[in-house]
Amino acid sequence: MLTYLLIAFIVLVALAPLSHFRPSKRQRLLANMREHAALNGMFVEFRQLPGQPSGRDLRTGDVIYYGKRLPSSVVETQPASTWICDHGKWRNSDRHGQPPPEVLKPLGDLALVAAIAQGSCGIYWVESTQEEDAQLICQVVQQWSEVLSGAASAPG
Repeated sequence: MLTYLLIAFIVLVALAPLSHFRPSKRQRLLANMREHAALNGMFVEFRQLPGQPSGRDLRTGDVIYYGKRLPSSVVETQPASTWICDHGKWRNSDRHGQPPPEVLKPLGDLALVAAIAQGSCGIYWVESTQEEDAQLICQVVQQWSEVLSGAASAPG
């Protein structure tokens, strides 16, 4: 009997390091959030926050971009624009730029920056622990891309 216990102990000790390769609860949550975005036609990238020297904001953590590619007709007609969210209020990073899109209002202070650039529209934010937040970001980006596509196809 003691031999079996010794063998079981040795097997458990040998297998213990493998448990470090199992994703944590937070890692699984983030993977699910990013998968949800990808299934809704978006892409997710770590990017530098516009106007910041690095992609890490010391106050908030890693900045991630949830974006949606825009058709070339939209890219040709829409100038690059950036809006910054400051305590739930949106403002253009250029003092004389376009007003913030209405579609951004439901985000409150969830987002850091919204931008039209590099052939896409999207939201810079720090992923929270709430899947509902990612779903809201995806919904807003989807609506925004539809508004931009509709504006580009409308007769001018």
